[in-house]
Amino acid sequence: MKNTSKSESNTPKPSSVNRRDFLKTSSLGLAFLGSSAAAPLARAQNIAGSVAGGRAKNIIFLVSDGMSAGAFSLADQFKLWKEERHTHWGMLYQQGRGRFGIMDTASRNNRVTDSAAASSAWGCGHRVDNGRINMGPNGEAYKPILAVARDAGKATGLVTTATVTHATPAGFAANVDARGDQRTIMEQYLERDYDLLMGGGFRFVRERGGNPSLVPKIEAGGYEYVRTRKELLESERKDPRLIGLFSGPHLPFEVDRLHGDGNLHETVPSLAEMSEVALRRLSSNPNGFLLQIEGARVDHAAHRNDTGGLLFDQLAFDDAVGVALKFAEERDDTLVIVTTDHGNASPGMSNGVELGNPNFLAMDRIRGSFDALTRRLDKEQSAAEVVRHIDTVFGTEISEEHAEHIVRHMRGEFEPAYSRHSPLTATLAKVMANYHDFGWIGNQHTAEYVYLNAIGPGSERVKPFTKNYEMFGLMVAAAGMERWV
Repeated sequence: MKNTSKSESNTPKPSSVNRRDFLKTSSLGLAFLGSSAAAPLARAQNIAGSVAGGRAKNIIFLVSDGMSAGAFSLADQFKLWKEERHTHWGMLYQQGRGRFGIMDTASRNNRVTDSAAASSAWGCGHRVDNGRINMGPNGEAYKPILAVARDAGKATGLVTTATVTHATPAGFAANVDARGDQRTIMEQYLERDYDLLMGGGFRFVRERGGNPSLVPKIEAGGYEYVRTRKELLESERKDPRLIGLFSGPHLPFEVDRLHGDGNLHETVPSLAEMSEVALRRLSSNPNGFLLQIEGARVDHAAHRNDTGGLLFDQLAFDDAVGVALKFAEERDDTLVIVTTDHGNASPGMSNGVELGNPNFLAMDRIRGSFDALTRRLDKEQSAAEVVRHIDTVFGTEISEEHAEHIVRHMRGEFEPAYSRHSPLTATLAKVMANYHDFGWIGNQHTAEYVYLNAIGPGSERVKPFTKNYEMFGLMVAAAGMERWV
């Protein structure tokens, strides 16, 4: 495809290295669409208008997965209460820095998207059906943006608190009909020669279910392979080639990483620590990089109606935002985008008595997620025992009357009027809302519009109202990568 940017003088030439040949390394054996690139590319040119592309050497795309407006507000207001300062993301609004808008998150077949379709919209410029990763309705395999960046000579990376093969990172990098096919996604990452992968997901690398170990492929690919926080932070290598898998499944919720059993804070890195290492190593590439950073467990906490899980993972995500903004502020060639793929359960504070101080005090005492609590609960326990467990994990002594609601639910003696509130976690959330006044409308993704912020070269292309698939064209145009689409 002809390069449509106004100037090619600063654009990297296509790499002639065989390992960069995307069409030869797809494990699906599919040819990527040539003519299909025209639609997202035309959108990129329309967004750009008269502004020349090719000024963003680096792109950092940060995703707080499943973040409704209430989660953003909770983290920012909690930070103000505890430290008398806004979150890093909130400061962008406070200082009027960058461009701001809202984003429509729909998928091809549903007003309410899942993470696979949402990330694919960003990743290939097309809306796809829920559950699919960069695959069209007739089997079209759309070239994902990490492959575009790789072919443009840039370093490529994915950092997440989920499995690194989960839907949101995969949306920038893979092509599968079913998002759950995470082993195939990992194989594609290695075959397509992406540079840096960090998160959970060791279970998709080890020998399992008749599949051989992928560690020999990792080693043959020249990657540094690390499994612990210590190995990551003590590494002296400076090149981008790094795979860090710190858990078999997802990484722990941040509140459990900090306070849970097993010294997880010493063995599992924070999202900010992973992000800092990723930026240091990817920036060694003279042609720049494209990096996606995902705070995945915000979404998981919202599905569970877990206020502590949500709050502390959102704050951990904001720490990573701070790392990205600091990196970008020290140079003039980096586009930082901060957003979410969809809302989830639309939580919010319902009562702000005394400026919300009692609510924040109750939240500040939380020392575990709902997962940590439910592992302690049993349907044979008395209300008094439930009170004790909740006090241990949440630092709040609830009444035995409230504990009885939980006991009845565990024993199957409770039936909610709204089926979305049928899990035990929904009852836990309602009980705890008596003590911190933070509530939820359900436990699934929502159709709400979400926040979109950008700062740095290319941010001028952000419109007040954006459709998620337009972000692909925006990034391609901002970095001058049109010829590799």
